[in-house]
Amino acid sequence: MKQPPAIAIDLASPEAVVRQIARQLRQFIVEGALSPGDELPGVRRLAMDLGIHFNTAAEAYRQLASDGWIEVNHGRAARVCKREQPAAGAETVQRWGERLRALIADTRAAGVPARRIRRELELALEDLKR
Repeated sequence: MKQPPAIAIDLASPEAVVRQIARQLRQFIVEGALSPGDELPGVRRLAMDLGIHFNTAAEAYRQLASDGWIEVNHGRAARVCKREQPAAGAETVQRWGERLRALIADTRAAGVPARRIRRELELALEDLKR
């Protein structure tokens, strides 16, 4: 079994732990760190590794399964599903642009210099080219 990337949670974050786990696993799949067919750690193992309740890890897996990112079968390892990349409509692209601009504004308001934001965006664009 390929070792999945490490999930890191921040208990002080306003983002719920369930959402942090689901977001990171989705990101690993989209970025190719996890591929279709790859096994994920069992729910109990994930919960123990992260120091969280079993039900929290199980809920993150249930959410990802209901969205078609992973398949979960009782008694077997959860696996990454093969997904077709959807075509984004104009409204989706517009909402994404608005969220990106809001994130940049929040980041600048928190004191991150514009040149650092630019550098991070450039690095993200380089990752997209791979």
